[in-house]
Amino acid sequence: MPEKLYEIRESKIHGKGVFAARDIPQGIRIMEYVGEKISKDESNRRGLESEERAKKTGCGAVYIFELDGEFDLDGNRPDNDARYINHACRTNCEAVLEDGAIFFYSTRDIKKGEELLYNYGYALEHFLDHPCRCGFPECVGYIVAAEDRAKLRKILRGRKPKHLRDSAENIIFTQ
Repeated sequence: MPEKLYEIRESKIHGKGVFAARDIPQGIRIMEYVGEKISKDESNRRGLESEERAKKTGCGAVYIFELDGEFDLDGNRPDNDARYINHACRTNCEAVLEDGAIFFYSTRDIKKGEELLYNYGYALEHFLDHPCRCGFPECVGYIVAAEDRAKLRKILRGRKPKHLRDSAENIIFTQ
């Protein structure tokens, strides 16, 4: 059996994270995002339920991934290690839809011990619901699609996001 590419452990960004267990070259399929295929209506119901629970507990726990216009994938299950890949504004992975399945690929060489990160790409309209704590210099303070970051900077001009003003433990990466 080949050596595992990743391991799950505590992350400085958020809760648990996925880390390279060995050097991973660019373009390698690292893992599949597995879960239950559900309708959009069921996805919305579960997503809202999970968001409400997260507001009460402080834990982010929505693991629903969009498949297409009709179905989503609910990855909230113990065998889905990919649910622990955290968002960051500087990434080293991307999610790719292939034949109805979602796989994560490395977008650059990743060193052993480095956290695997990808852009969740949330819609700008709900940015306040999704604070980002990646700590990279290009971070706008919220999880939004890369193409919306300039727009968000204009919206936030002169205001530092509250969750960053209050935090004494912002993480700065030097890669």
